[in-house]
This record gives sequence, C-alpha cells and structure tokens, in this order.
Amino acid sequence: MNNKVSRGVLGGSRMHALDALRGLAILAMLLSGQLPFGSHDLPSWMYHAQEPPPTHEWIGTLPGITWVDLVFPFFLFSMGAAFPLALARRMNEGAPAWRLGLFILERGFLLAFFALFVQAIRPSTLSHHPSGETWLLGLLGFVILFPILTRLPQTWPPAAHWGIRLAGWLGATLFFILVHYPDGSGFSLERSDIIIVVLANMAVFGSILWMLTRQHLLPRLGVLGILFAIRLSNMPQPVDGWVHNLWEFSPAPWIYRLYYLQYLCIVIPGTIAGDLILNYMNEAEPGPSGATARWRTGRLVLILALMFLFVLVLLVGLKARWLAPCTLTAFALCGIGYGLMARPNNAMEQLYRKLFCWAIYWLVLGLFFEPYEGGIKKDRATMSYYFVTAGLAICVLVGLSIIIDVFGRRRWLRLLIDNGQNPMIAYAGINNFITPALALTGGDYLLTSFASTPWRGFGKGLVITLLMAVTVSFLTRRKIFWRT
Repeated sequence: MNNKVSRGVLGGSRMHALDALRGLAILAMLLSGQLPFGSHDLPSWMYHAQEPPPTHEWIGTLPGITWVDLVFPFFLFSMGAAFPLALARRMNEGAPAWRLGLFILERGFLLAFFALFVQAIRPSTLSHHPSGETWLLGLLGFVILFPILTRLPQTWPPAAHWGIRLAGWLGATLFFILVHYPDGSGFSLERSDIIIVVLANMAVFGSILWMLTRQHLLPRLGVLGILFAIRLSNMPQPVDGWVHNLWEFSPAPWIYRLYYLQYLCIVIPGTIAGDLILNYMNEAEPGPSGATARWRTGRLVLILALMFLFVLVLLVGLKARWLAPCTLTAFALCGIGYGLMARPNNAMEQLYRKLFCWAIYWLVLGLFFEPYEGGIKKDRATMSYYFVTAGLAICVLVGLSIIIDVFGRRRWLRLLIDNGQNPMIAYAGINNFITPALALTGGDYLLTSFASTPWRGFGKGLVITLLMAVTVSFLTRRKIFWRT
C-alpha cells in the first residue's frame, strides 16, 4: 500500500464525513445522557433497548436496539477508520516504527488517564447532592485537562511545552490526592469511565493490529476469526479450559480485560473502510468532485436516502421483532443499493461502491447472527450487534460523504464536523462545564421549570447538548484541540 496521502476532494488529508460521523456519535451520546428518567419517561425507543422505562432496570433477555445503541459503535467504527489515515500520515513523514509504537502507547496512556480523571471530576461522582462548591470543583477539574491534553503550537519553545504540561499533571495529581468522595474514599483505579477504558484498549490494540496487517487484509480478518472463537467459547455460557482462563486473565483489571477486545469486531471493519479511504486519497486527482462525470443528481439522492433508510428499517424492525419482514426488506435494500451503485464513473463513486459492498457483508453477517444469544442486544453485546452496527456505520458514512463531498454542503454539517474533530472536550464538558455553568447561573432552574412534560424534558436535553456542541465548535475553529 502506498502511504502517501494526497490532497484530494475529501478535505485534504481528512475525510470530513468521518469527522461528521464521529461528531454525530458523540453528540447523540451526550443527548442520550440528558434524557428524562422516572416520572417523565419518553417512549422506550428513546432509551437503551435493554433498559426500558419506567424502571430502566437492565433486562438482559430483552432483544432489540434503538438509536441510543448506535452511538458507541459508530464512534468505535470512526475510530478504527481513522487509524490508517493518522498512522499513514506519520509514516509518510518518515516516523520510524519505534516512534509510531510510542505514539500508540502514549495515546493509550492518555485515554487511560482520561478514563480515571473524567470520572473523578464529575459533579455526580463528587457528591450525591452537588452544591456550589461541587460545581466549582467540577469546573476546576475540566480546566486542569486543558494543559495536559491541548495540542500546543510547535512554534512554542520546548520549555513552554514542558512547563504547561507539568502544571497540568501537578494539578491532576493534587486533585487525585486531595479530593474525597461521598463514601469517604479517595483516588481509586476502580473509579473510571468504562466507555473511555474500552476506547483506550481499542486505540492500542486496534492501532497495533492495523500496523501489523496494513499490507495484508487476510491476517486482519484472521484475527477477527480468532476473536469469534474466543467469544463463542465464553459466551453465553463459558466452558472451563485454557480458552476460558485466557478470557478471565488480566494483569491490570482496571484497564484491560480480554472481554473489551470484542469491540475490535467493530473497529476492524472500521480499519477496512479506512484503508479504502486512504487508497482513494492516494489515487484521486486533486480537484472538485464535480470535475469529472458523476452519477446523476437523482440517483445520488436515492442513494443518500437509501443509506439512512437502512438505519430506520433495522432499528424499527429489530426492536419490534418483525424479524422476517425486517430481514427481507434489508436484503432487498442491499440489492437496490448495489444496483444504484453500478458502473461508477470516478474514484469517489468507486469508493462508495466498495464501502457499500462491505456494508452489505457486515449487515448480512449480523442478520444471520441475529437469533444467536436470544436476539440482537447492546448489553450484553451480541455478535449480531457488532456486525449490524458496523454495516450501518458504513451506510451513514457514505450518506454523510455524499452530502459533504458530492453536493458540497459541508456547512450544513459543520457542527458535527467540529465536534467530531474534538470529541473528548465534548465528552468531558457536558458534565464539567455546561452543567456546572447552568447550575451556578440559574440556567438549570429555568430549564427544569420548562421541562414539565417528557418531550419538554427532551427539549431541555437538546438545549444542553447544543450548548456543548457550540462550545466545542468555537474551540475547534480556534484550533484548540485535545490530543486524545
């Protein structure tokens, strides 16, 4: 594979549709955390399928998925797709293998730290009944993250870099030492954000896997097969033996469990998509997407609608348990999409066709796995869940790319793109910036007074999420990025 990244129509060395997919995932994740619970419940499809209202207790036997169950796999998929783009760029700059290895380990370390710190500074963790002091302490924790994680200009002298980083790490260390929690405990490795812990594992193992198999897809798919075997040997009912012992073994349970590597079943499809995008960038001639012949506008609109129709059909059909009609409709849509993408005229259309062929494979594989483990579930995640969501992520990616790269409407999705380029600020800021700011200024009281019905409660969540999205967009446009 040629690792030179050209400056083609996908926004230079970035694919903005991939940023938009990541931004969609992170903002939907934030919104799902702001939905009303208890007496002001929304319909069950507005929550995790396995935690339905009114009790929101986990029901492990309840099959189906909702839009909330798509946000994490979409983020994982976009993470995997970014590995080839980020690592190939460093390889093109002449970075030796050992330096790439250090970069991967550093990223894993920062995410592991972030998992511990972001959980430690949350106002809801600091106190069961947050006060003004709690909100200020949460804001302080958010501020401490900036000198640690912000990408500093390379033109600044090394002393400034070291001084800023040292100040941030000293602040985080003091926070861990001095702060105590409602149960009287202090810092604990067991107090961490499980979502970020999984991301840390994917960042390390997914990157290393791509590095080792970047020239050969078959070994990467072989690793996927081995994950199948380990997974099937331990769930739903584990069988004693060395495979189960391997499954249970962990030298550091707070950060690594073999169980987490199941999510490579989403990340690996993401890396395959990233390879296709990288190859496109290497081969495409610079210039606007309209410079060569392309599919007619009506055909592109149909493809765009079809990509998002997959999401609607599978979410509704799988949750309602209309399994036969849902599966047959999905297969029919696969055939229609394959026909619509026949005879591509240019490199971008060829990219869409290749991506969609992989989407068909993952969707069909996931639907054939659907009966296994009692139906598709996000929690605990089933084999069907991994592959169906990977296929849907590709469909949404193609749809977003048509809007951005073919129709040239990047401005329509600017908020998603900006947040996709800076997702960790959004992830930490929703609880440690927007919520404290609203509490300290009285804005939360006004929003709570407004949220007197379930759908008004949803409106409150939208406002809070939008405030965070605009804040992140402001920072992104001023080139303030966190390194994770």
